[in-house]
Amino acid sequence: MQEAMRLKLRAYINEYLELWDFYGVIQIIEKGEVLFQNAYGYASIEFGIKNNIKSRFSIASMSKQFTAFAIMILWEKKMLDIDKSAQLYLPADMKIDESITVHHLLSHTSGLYNFYDFENDFFAGYNRMDYSRNDFFQRYIVKKPAKPPGTAYDYNNSNYNLLAWIIENISGEKYEDYIRNNIFFPLNMMNSDVDDGCKPIKNKSCNYVKDFDTYIKSSYYNEKFNIGAGAITSTCDDLYKWHTCLRDRKILSQRTYDRFFKENKNNYCYGLEYHYVYGTVRYSHGGDHLGISTYMQNYFDEDSCIIILSNNEAINQYKLGNAISDILHDVEVAVPTKQREFPINESELKEYYCGTYLKDKIKVELINRKLYFTRFRGNLHIEIYPVNKGQFVRRHYDQNHPYSIIENEHGEMTFFGYAKDNSAKT
Repeated sequence: MQEAMRLKLRAYINEYLELWDFYGVIQIIEKGEVLFQNAYGYASIEFGIKNNIKSRFSIASMSKQFTAFAIMILWEKKMLDIDKSAQLYLPADMKIDESITVHHLLSHTSGLYNFYDFENDFFAGYNRMDYSRNDFFQRYIVKKPAKPPGTAYDYNNSNYNLLAWIIENISGEKYEDYIRNNIFFPLNMMNSDVDDGCKPIKNKSCNYVKDFDTYIKSSYYNEKFNIGAGAITSTCDDLYKWHTCLRDRKILSQRTYDRFFKENKNNYCYGLEYHYVYGTVRYSHGGDHLGISTYMQNYFDEDSCIIILSNNEAINQYKLGNAISDILHDVEVAVPTKQREFPINESELKEYYCGTYLKDKIKVELINRKLYFTRFRGNLHIEIYPVNKGQFVRRHYDQNHPYSIIENEHGEMTFFGYAKDNSAKT
């Protein structure tokens, strides 16, 4: 039975990866037995070092579950109350709306201003500068809440930045030390750490993206800005130890786990998503960042764990992870395919779709007869192609939901909601 499952998994994963140039590792374990594991692509193109199953990867937003767990440790120790104002536990020089509780931060229901958008100069600008906690807080986080706390779910890294600062303020330790001493060391996760962007991390895979059709290093990002929300690095082996911690309810009491796993708005718990599928409960979380695609699914009742860690942006890790879950649960899966190209002639592409939509941030160009979505002041060229009228996907990435470049009510072409500047030269 297990051998038949292994063959199914191997066949599907191999077929999927024939379509996409995947760098990373995939591991599937059920009841302590490895059903599939393999490593692909390069950890370092420069030195010709390939990924292996013990390679260490940035896990991006998968880090949030560790931040949330650390908060629950403090809650269990009665060092904070998650239902009280977060303001009580933040440093004195950090003032946020008093109605925002620690729970609101954990569940992404704080209503805080969300600065992760194209218009904002955080990406490709501020995030490359020297880190100042106070300046970062004042410039991007301490703004009037966009919505009343508790009324709506809005996934926002600011929530978890604040939680990291609460951990530091209440515990008296640096965030990375608290996570290491209270989670990684007790679980023997000796190949996991918080990346501060400076210290060398042994066996860490470098992150890559495609510029035109060539791999380049991902744009520089100061990891200090990711505190609490990302920046953790780990391995398959360590993340499986984390799976067993949550499965066996280690470190925390059952009462605390009940709160940690409780579903809130939009299927979000604390640092994990909850879904009831296949007649059982699944907890999961993914991570997407510059050159990073990660995803982990946990079925604790079935004791199965799916881990996908990648240091390039080729696959759709959620699509692949869900297909693997389907196979594990005897659900038929479709043969992997790429989206077909829709014929649009070059003159139409140039006239209707090419142009500047947001200066230095969103531009569509036709270069050497290929269409590109150009970012970071023209330093990154992402090839796109039409799959329907006004619908485009990335050439080198398995994109589920196409980009839309369509006319608005004023007859202007828009991309990400921004109208094309017809006065700008393309």
